[in-house]
Amino acid sequence: MSAAQTTKAEGAAVTIAHVGKRFGGVQALTDVSLAVAPGAIQCIIGPSGAGKSTLLRCIDGSETADEGTIQVDGQPIETGTAGQPLAVGMVPQRPALFDHMTALQHILEGPLARLKLSRREIVAEAMAALERVGLPDRRDAYPNELSGGQQRRLAVARALAAKPRLMLLDEPTAGLDPDAASEVLEVMRGLAGSGPTLIVATHEIGFIRETGDQVAFMDGGEIVEIGSPRSLLAAPRQARLRDFLASLSA
Repeated sequence: MSAAQTTKAEGAAVTIAHVGKRFGGVQALTDVSLAVAPGAIQCIIGPSGAGKSTLLRCIDGSETADEGTIQVDGQPIETGTAGQPLAVGMVPQRPALFDHMTALQHILEGPLARLKLSRREIVAEAMAALERVGLPDRRDAYPNELSGGQQRRLAVARALAAKPRLMLLDEPTAGLDPDAASEVLEVMRGLAGSGPTLIVATHEIGFIRETGDQVAFMDGGEIVEIGSPRSLLAAPRQARLRDFLASLSA
């Protein structure tokens, strides 16, 4: 096994079994099962409302499943218990950034604040996270001084700072112009093989083809089709997936 492969295997394994989730009378997830290998890049595609964001929130513990089980590194997220202490980093579609805090402060007062490190070590780790996403020169910038792409990269840095074994990214390029989206995708490519397992909800088909290990198509709260990017994107079996891919290229 190469050094890169050894590093890649250090991420978390994720096992999702028969998960269901309802919001009132709306069935958001139905019998969702998915296995993600340690260090893999699992991509999830599907139309708006397919259940992608809900699934990611169930994995990170901010939502609780009504049925089924989710395990990260063999540790279950118990039904009815919101939140869990596993090393999971989440980058939502609209990351919460605070107008009064600099880029560096967002990391210093975020995940790193919970680690038992000296102040010098915390600052060094925060700067390393900013370096990893290409923002070391923006350490003293406030959110309103950052472009949309830079804000999204800051959110990635904040999640990375705690050295999670699992990273969840929900449409990380949504709403960005092509140049800004390209910058975020470059950061995501840099994460590939660098340690954490990645589960990414995205419509960036090029990224999926180049970088993904497995891709799942969701629609109506279900996983409709799953496979390698090469086979699933080139020869989809389900009509719903064919229609979805056609809509992206229209």
